[in-house]
Amino acid sequence: MEKMRMESINMTEQNIKKIGEMFPSVITETKDGNGKLKKAINFKLLKQMLDDDIVDGDEAYEFTWVGKKSSVIEAGRPIKKTLRPCKDESKEWDNTQNLYIEGDNLDVLKLLQESYLGTIKMIYIDPPYNTGRNLIYRNDFSQDIDTYLDESGQVSDEGKLVSNPRTYGRFHSAWASMMYSRLMVARNLLAKDGVLVCAIDENEQAQLMMMLKEVFCEGNYQHVCVSVVHNPRGVQGINFSYTHEYAIFVYPSNGKMIADRQIKEEDVSWSQLRNWGGESERTDAKNCFYPVIVSEGKIFGFGDVCSDEFHPKQTEWSDKLAYVYPIDRNGIERKWRYARQSVESIKDMLRARSNDAGFEIEIGKQTGTQRTIWVDKRYDANEYGTKIVNSLVPNGGFTFPKSLWTVYDAVFAATSSNKDAIILDFFSGSATTAHAVMQLNSEDGGNRKFIMVQLPEECEDESLSMYSNICEIGKERIRRAGEKIKEEAGIMSQNLDIGFRVLKLDSTNMKDVYYAADEYSQGMLTGLESNIKEDRSDMDLLFGCLLEWGLSLSLPHTSDEVNGILVHTINDGDLIACFAHNINEVVVKEIAKRQPLRAVFRDSSFANSPEKINVEEIFKLMAPNTSVKVL
Repeated sequence: MEKMRMESINMTEQNIKKIGEMFPSVITETKDGNGKLKKAINFKLLKQMLDDDIVDGDEAYEFTWVGKKSSVIEAGRPIKKTLRPCKDESKEWDNTQNLYIEGDNLDVLKLLQESYLGTIKMIYIDPPYNTGRNLIYRNDFSQDIDTYLDESGQVSDEGKLVSNPRTYGRFHSAWASMMYSRLMVARNLLAKDGVLVCAIDENEQAQLMMMLKEVFCEGNYQHVCVSVVHNPRGVQGINFSYTHEYAIFVYPSNGKMIADRQIKEEDVSWSQLRNWGGESERTDAKNCFYPVIVSEGKIFGFGDVCSDEFHPKQTEWSDKLAYVYPIDRNGIERKWRYARQSVESIKDMLRARSNDAGFEIEIGKQTGTQRTIWVDKRYDANEYGTKIVNSLVPNGGFTFPKSLWTVYDAVFAATSSNKDAIILDFFSGSATTAHAVMQLNSEDGGNRKFIMVQLPEECEDESLSMYSNICEIGKERIRRAGEKIKEEAGIMSQNLDIGFRVLKLDSTNMKDVYYAADEYSQGMLTGLESNIKEDRSDMDLLFGCLLEWGLSLSLPHTSDEVNGILVHTINDGDLIACFAHNINEVVVKEIAKRQPLRAVFRDSSFANSPEKINVEEIFKLMAPNTSVKVL
């Protein structure tokens, strides 16, 4: 039986494979650090094959910095880590489709690649701003970069987030390297029609825009920088008072991807539903001459198209109903803008306004194209960010969260037409994005799912917080915000998902001495009863299998006993797992009988090779389409 790999996808190998499919002759072999052969690319030959299309030397247009090459390599490098479920810290584990993941986001993104490849409809991130006192993430760069970072004091021995003062020679480079590798991996997760929104301030706005145009290349994607007035009071500068920051929208160029904005009632522009000017008379479109029925000053409904012989007044009454026709003040019979068969769809956009003749029917423009400057009191980060977080999580000590409504409007713009979208935020902070997703779902009946990723870093001001780290604040906010939204929505919230599964990044489930089958020596096998770490539970192993097989981490999970042995089932048979130390033939046959798509066992569950062969034969006979692996 095939052994599970237990490491994240190697994007470098995947890219080499893709190039090999297009240009087989450029594939060669080289040796890795352990002396094993691996596939590589003969770049000299590849350049020859692309001769006229190569841009080489100093003439090439590019955005570069010290450490860029290392960040590219880091993005493609696989990791041997896993996500361990924490059911006790979760909310509504069995029913929720939302995820909250604790750990370094670069590692988490790598692990999510197979399960969520090309499925994320929206990515919203609010990364650390490079202000000189904010924090950057540590990356596993090449030795030269590591040495520089250590000498400059930018990394701690524990790998924690540390400051990036402007006095350092690579102030912008350190931040750019941190962001670039994460954006490269995030691109793999984004759906073909997905939208990325990245919040940033003036310190790195220009650099971030250049990076985004590289990672999400111009021509295929649009890159729009929106100014958001988030601090009307302003941050005092010498020459200017800063009142805004930015939200960069990245979306595919092929079609409409951003929903129109909702116009507030007081700002709606009203005009006549009745046509005027050229070709506006009744005879120009007979199916547009019918009554709009008004009851107690409000639109009640619409009558049938009138016969040619019927010539009413502008407004006619029957009992308490007013029948309003498209006739102007001069008595000329005109037509409505919309035919009778389609006017029902715009009923909510209409109003009746009284006049001397009875009523005029007006149409209001309640939506409009998104603007590149967002100005609304709801975007005030103090009033609708800090105060909202403090009201939900008192003594949280979280500083400078986004306005809930800034994120809400961004999520609406990107997912209004896809109410089942998955929204990812891998700098989740106080979990404003999760709050916004639940709020929007409660209002439009959507079933959007969120994936929050956050490093469990200490709070900026520990003296103000009763929580150990930012993750604890974020999880508590989701719990309390969800309950509040559900209470306010009442009966409309019956199916609202306000839960989340908590997963935590950790080292691989496999022992440090873990080799491929051909790398084991007899001495290793003698002292190794199981290659799985002793502290790992069935649930740890199960979620490790989900990651490797590329299955969603929110799929339903059930467990039952077969002949006294615990068996786990994912989504009615997408995967069945049994991690017992001794599995008998009865259990194997029962699992095979259920004909799952995938089945997995411990390698150490079988005493010898004949037992493994017997398992394989059982599945060949009873479930030939099942993929069977061991770990």
